[in-house]
Amino acid sequence: MILKIGTRGSKLALVQSQWVKAKIKATYPDINVELVSIKTTGDKILDSPLSKIGGKGLFVKEIEETLLKKQVHVAVHSMKDVPAELPGDLMLCTFPEREDPRDALVSAGNRALDQLPMGSTVGTSSLRRSAQLLHMRPDLNLVPLRGNVDTRINKLESGELQAIVLAAAGLKRLGLSNRISQFISTDRIMPAIGQGALGLEVRRDDEQTISLLDFLNHEPTEFTIRAERAFLKELEGGCQVPIAAFASLNDQKICLKGMVAELDGTKIIMDEITGEKYQAEEIGTRLARKLLDAGAGEILSRIYGRQ
Repeated sequence: MILKIGTRGSKLALVQSQWVKAKIKATYPDINVELVSIKTTGDKILDSPLSKIGGKGLFVKEIEETLLKKQVHVAVHSMKDVPAELPGDLMLCTFPEREDPRDALVSAGNRALDQLPMGSTVGTSSLRRSAQLLHMRPDLNLVPLRGNVDTRINKLESGELQAIVLAAAGLKRLGLSNRISQFISTDRIMPAIGQGALGLEVRRDDEQTISLLDFLNHEPTEFTIRAERAFLKELEGGCQVPIAAFASLNDQKICLKGMVAELDGTKIIMDEITGEKYQAEEIGTRLARKLLDAGAGEILSRIYGRQ
């Protein structure tokens, strides 16, 4: 049997897909696993912020099309790139154990966030990060930053930037943990929905592949990601708005924290809900509605009105 994995061609995406491939090969030595590299819109357009070119879906659409055409059996995604709505014939079937969900600061002089000089120029690809950074440090000069991890680090080393903020999981997977100046607590900067987690997407009718991949599923990761994604779906959020959520699982209980912010960080609406893990999606929906009632609706309407 041949199993084809669809993946982006970036170094990080390939490392993640190679990890999935190795796990499958170790469990099923007789299966021939192949990686199929697919260039996505998000990989082609590198001179504009994601929020200006469509946000979520930019890194998955072409891979999903390949999946629907039955050219690959499974797609490996970074969950923070996956839109809340999937094509009807596709589903997320497997969630491997989540890596570090936190954001990480990489800075000149190895400084922590509170040690950055006044007015420091900080690069980030995310409105979510920008809003929360400005809420803490309104003096910072935040600039959009696109490209792969190496490109972003090179801009820091050239002196163009004093610091950059990236997902800790990506740096760890690339073996670049030593470059991290500070892991930023989720209490200070709430992560993107699904940050640090992978999701395996398949065709709904492909029972053989779904069954084959089941061994890779990590139940606590699945419950927490489903809660976060239900929150995202209810808010109809994408990369154009500063939305964040982070769920943790303790015993049988999920604690979900969520946030909606003004673009300039002047106002952040935040709350949390705890409930049974089997009600993950209901918890996400409830928290989103709670934030909408608390004023998040006005923020989102205003931001979407500017698009």
